[in-house]
Amino acid sequence: MQKQLFLLSFFLFFLSQGFSQDFIQNIGGRKSISLNGSWNYIIDPYQNGYFDYRRKPFDESETGKGGYYDDKQPTNKGELIEYDFDHSATLSVPGDWNSQAPELKFYEGTIWYRRHFNAHPESGKRYLLYFAAANYETHVYLNGKKLGMHKGGFTPFQFEVTDQLKSGENSIVVKVDNTRKQDEVPTINTDWWNYGGITRDVYLAEVPETYVNNYKVQLAKGNPNEIDGFVQINGANKSQDVTIDIPQANIKTSVKTNAEGYVSFKIPVKKLEYWSPEDPKLYQVNIKTASDEVTDKIGFRTIATSGKDILLNGKSVFLRGIAIHDENPFIPGRPRSEADLRMLLTWAKELNCNYVRLAHYPHNEKMLRLADEMGLMVWAEVPVYWTISWENPETYQNAQKQLSDLIDLNKNRAAVIIWSVGNETPISEPRNRFMGNLVDKARSLDNTRLIAAALELHREGKHIIVDDVLGNKLDLASFNEYAGWYWSSGNDDDLSEYDWNVKFNKPVVVSELGGSALAGFHADKDTRWSEEYQQKLYKNQFNLLSKLDGLRGMTPWILVDFRSPRRPHPVYQDFWNRKGLISNTGQKKLAFYTLKDFYDQMEKKYENPVDKNLKDKK
Repeated sequence: MQKQLFLLSFFLFFLSQGFSQDFIQNIGGRKSISLNGSWNYIIDPYQNGYFDYRRKPFDESETGKGGYYDDKQPTNKGELIEYDFDHSATLSVPGDWNSQAPELKFYEGTIWYRRHFNAHPESGKRYLLYFAAANYETHVYLNGKKLGMHKGGFTPFQFEVTDQLKSGENSIVVKVDNTRKQDEVPTINTDWWNYGGITRDVYLAEVPETYVNNYKVQLAKGNPNEIDGFVQINGANKSQDVTIDIPQANIKTSVKTNAEGYVSFKIPVKKLEYWSPEDPKLYQVNIKTASDEVTDKIGFRTIATSGKDILLNGKSVFLRGIAIHDENPFIPGRPRSEADLRMLLTWAKELNCNYVRLAHYPHNEKMLRLADEMGLMVWAEVPVYWTISWENPETYQNAQKQLSDLIDLNKNRAAVIIWSVGNETPISEPRNRFMGNLVDKARSLDNTRLIAAALELHREGKHIIVDDVLGNKLDLASFNEYAGWYWSSGNDDDLSEYDWNVKFNKPVVVSELGGSALAGFHADKDTRWSEEYQQKLYKNQFNLLSKLDGLRGMTPWILVDFRSPRRPHPVYQDFWNRKGLISNTGQKKLAFYTLKDFYDQMEKKYENPVDKNLKDKK
């Protein structure tokens, strides 16, 4: 009872803080204007624009104004007079601040953004201010009025601004704070750069007074002959006829939403071309009401497990994968365009991958849509990473919200076959409850995809053991292992002495393996940091993994070198994690070609299976 009251009080607190609304599905399919471009910014390490000198938020003051909320220079007594957006420098949006100014490279704290834009709102229309992501805690003001706030660095959020938008010039002021905190998600300790800022697109979208807010159109669980979905309408006229039209599949049906604007549907399917990496077929799906219409490109496929097999459209598949961070080494920093994202996935295709792990947090929606288009299956995850505050209810609610948003955003993407609830979380009773509850939540939101987590292993002598109790709730025996880098010498004779003890009768997917190499550093194969050492490590890993019964996939760590404050070695790292198969200058290391050769062999094995377990499971 006490726990229930605590959660209720937290929920009421959540509502009272003016948090962002749930976001519209398929923002790219809406009429909108882009607010990307140059935004003025002010660095505010003491948050003087948010707190008065008694550390009381200006939001709670009598005027409701602070130094920055209305971007005009303040004149009232007690307000700040030191700050002036008009004469301040600019940052590119989307983009992180760390990579755009030398003095901001390691900066963690508050920065205020300001952008002017022109709008011409029309009567009978509604307007949504949409942020694809900002890291980490974001407060948004329009024309001097606070719209609300959002926590989480990698998921979208929006505010309805119909009543606040002016005809002519408008001003947005945004406070972004990327300070790491123990009780947040992720927590203080990570192995990637804590890029701050408005890191993804910003839009002002126009919709009708009653519009299609959300929808799902996917195959029913385990049934390739039925489409299962729903439509949710937002607005005053919630009860409407809805038409779902898929012209290429000769499917057209009408349903009617209830008084809450919701309707679920099931559509029998006679003939569909199913999505796969070999043939990533996408259908145009039109959803139309009396007042609104939205179009999407959606693929249809089934994903399931049977014993130690992973079945895509009923056929056993080996996941030839690679892990990817949301980072462009060339800029550097967060990707800022679709071209950046396409470059990363093109490199994965060059490896002969059919699968990618998008680590360790939700990636850009555009990345998932490109995976749909390019034929790459996806492991998508939330940043429940290492040592989260397992016993803090607010931390759990934060993690659950990020998981729910990840699933809601990408539920129509055929490419996504796995939802992951976390990475390398140390076993304890509080952790088991926390993670177990996330697994249950994921299943309640989507029962058509596999649920996983990147678990840890342990060793007893020469025995490699995978027995994390969380594995009992997951669909995969998925774990990270770094033989040859963090343990054992990595030579063939040493690794050949190890054997495996995986306690689960499930498909085995190795979610991380690998080691570092400085591109261009060549030496003998026993010299750490050399390309030859990394190449030897991969070859020896393949021998070790060949002993794994039920191995059905892997995502070596990682496609490209990425920035990390944990990696300061002045010769070999310089704040880069060098486990990439491609360097930060785009140079392919020897291990890139070694992995590609292995994947070429695995592709042939699955095209011409000898083991009966690899044959079609229809």
